[in-house]
Amino acid sequence: MIRVLVTGSKGFLGRNLMARLGALSELQVTGVDVHTPELQFLAGLKQCDVIVHLAGMNRHKDPLEFRRVNRDVTRDMCERLREFGRSPRIVFSSSTQANQENPYGVSKREAEEVLLQFGVETGATIRICRLKNAFGKWCRPNYNSVVATFCCNIANDLPIQIADPCRELDLIYVDDIVDALIVELRNNVGSGALSDIPSTRITLGELAGRIQSFHHMRTNLLTPDFAVRFNQQLYATYLSYASDESRRQYLEIKSDHRGCLAEFIKSNHFGQIFVSRTRPGVTRGNHYHHTKTEKFFVVEGQGTIRMRQIESSEVTEYRVSGGGFQVIDIPPGFTHSIENSGPGELVTLFWASEILDPDRPDTYFLPVLSDAENSVQVTE
Repeated sequence: MIRVLVTGSKGFLGRNLMARLGALSELQVTGVDVHTPELQFLAGLKQCDVIVHLAGMNRHKDPLEFRRVNRDVTRDMCERLREFGRSPRIVFSSSTQANQENPYGVSKREAEEVLLQFGVETGATIRICRLKNAFGKWCRPNYNSVVATFCCNIANDLPIQIADPCRELDLIYVDDIVDALIVELRNNVGSGALSDIPSTRITLGELAGRIQSFHHMRTNLLTPDFAVRFNQQLYATYLSYASDESRRQYLEIKSDHRGCLAEFIKSNHFGQIFVSRTRPGVTRGNHYHHTKTEKFFVVEGQGTIRMRQIESSEVTEYRVSGGGFQVIDIPPGFTHSIENSGPGELVTLFWASEILDPDRPDTYFLPVLSDAENSVQVTE
């Protein structure tokens, strides 16, 4: 059992790390922050095998506060460890600004120097992680993260300000940082810098545009390409700032004598999904497509899906129901329909391989059961 002490456990990075560490049975984790009683903190220093030192400050009106919190707190922790005769492994979250001469960067560099000197004197392993612009859930908006500020404001219909839309920045996702820290806890390697954590370079203008596109999803239903990992990360961050009410979305319902239908989600990369409710005895469809393909999934009720190749008279029937969890593929060149053949409402989920373009719908009316010459093949 590895005993881990996490400082700054209630901060942005600390909360995300603590949530992940709690699921690892091989670790005994104690979290401390600025509100932790000193005796509890000292007890943690006496017992831990590893310290993940996340406590720090990156924004304050008084530049002297950076040194007091970042350097001096680190120095005081090392002095306590010397008093206890302890030399645990220490993983420190620093910043790429440690290379710069601003008050924050200087304080982080001096904290690194304090730790490295402690390692030289005691033999403790010191691992330095210089982080870039971190983002993710639970980051504090209007404080030190432009991503958090943009996500929070856009999600809640508040304005954002962009001084230079062409300014580039490197962004690093909180889960990638946590992954790297967990590797550090499990691997016993010598002192040095952590391996590079993946980052994404993007302009402020493009960043704002992507987040705004997430907000527009509520009305246009268009999702981004989630095969791009950064889009997944950014959308997860955006959604974490949505209010209780804005997480609820009312779809536009189109109703007629057959029942009702609503589009659910669309993407240029996978087409669109929509859902319908059909009254008993009603048939939908009786059309075909040249390129568009579809999938039909009956969620509730009983239905009969029919299709035939447009040059043939042979009809195939599929009898489906909500309890069967069956998906029927609709190929191009097959006219098709779905009939509510049960006593109650028929609820069906549809997927189409492309978003409907009213100017080029690729949809042509043709009854499946055109005349008495049709032969029917039933598939249960």
